[in-house]
Amino acid sequence: MNNLMKAVQINRFGDRSVLELNDIEIPTPTVNEVLIKVKSAAVNPVDWKIRQGYLQSVLNHPLPLTLGWDVSGEVAAVGAQVTQLKVGDAVYSRPEISKNGSFAEYMTVTADEVALKPSAFTWQEAAGVPLAALTALQSLYEIANLQAGERVLIHGGSGAVGQFAIQLAKLRGAYVYTTTSAKNTGLVQSLGADQAIDYHLEDFSKLKDIDVVFDTIGGETQANSWQTLIKGGRLVSISANPDADTATKYGVSAYFCFVQPNREHLDHLSGLANAGKLTVNIDSEFGLHEVAKAHERSETGRAQGKIIINISE
Repeated sequence: MNNLMKAVQINRFGDRSVLELNDIEIPTPTVNEVLIKVKSAAVNPVDWKIRQGYLQSVLNHPLPLTLGWDVSGEVAAVGAQVTQLKVGDAVYSRPEISKNGSFAEYMTVTADEVALKPSAFTWQEAAGVPLAALTALQSLYEIANLQAGERVLIHGGSGAVGQFAIQLAKLRGAYVYTTTSAKNTGLVQSLGADQAIDYHLEDFSKLKDIDVVFDTIGGETQANSWQTLIKGGRLVSISANPDADTATKYGVSAYFCFVQPNREHLDHLSGLANAGKLTVNIDSEFGLHEVAKAHERSETGRAQGKIIINISE
């Protein structure tokens, strides 16, 4: 194996012009890691936020940095202590975000962050699952503890996280309201939303007795969500840390979710996918040399599903 690979990296923080397609050494897995030959990766808003330096105070990435934290691919090598995975396994992961990412021909990932890819999904579909679906699952199931029969308001239902949130909420037996634009009403209803609210024409803040609000937008959307909650309700945000005093004022609980790698959760999602209970919508696909275009698409905020980077056949 040639010891060099192509990777999209940044050597400084900034706009899309800082993205570079470089030849770098293929990494060697440590004792508890696997080396993945990357088939597909996905773009998430966190990628360009990291590229712009917004999260550097939290993540403290060394440079140069390979971007991308969604991956599907084949195990190419395993560390000495790895027993649950073997060379040739088809896998997927949302790896630890403090390390080099998946916009590369190969990447190393800690084995306990890697799960077998859903056999029902293509490489592209599988790459579109981990970060967005784990975010929805951890927010709704782990943090909000959403229960059957509860009413949940999911903001931004046509976005990648929102689409998984609708599906997971319905699988839990909840009644789902979601905000979206008129052109995406059919999409969110096809995923199981009981009531689509066109945010251009309708005022979601008039809703009452909502048990859980899942805020993927922040700002004014979050500010107008408190009054929809029933006493004892829960608000979970992935965009802005909710204010504790405001939560107390409304008699509700509020949380922030920053998604974490989790193999057991990925195994659960694989099971749903293989049972035909989980859908991935792909917005667009790009090659490794087109990451800047993919970031541009993500930065519009208008992607209807996942933006995929195809890396190898």
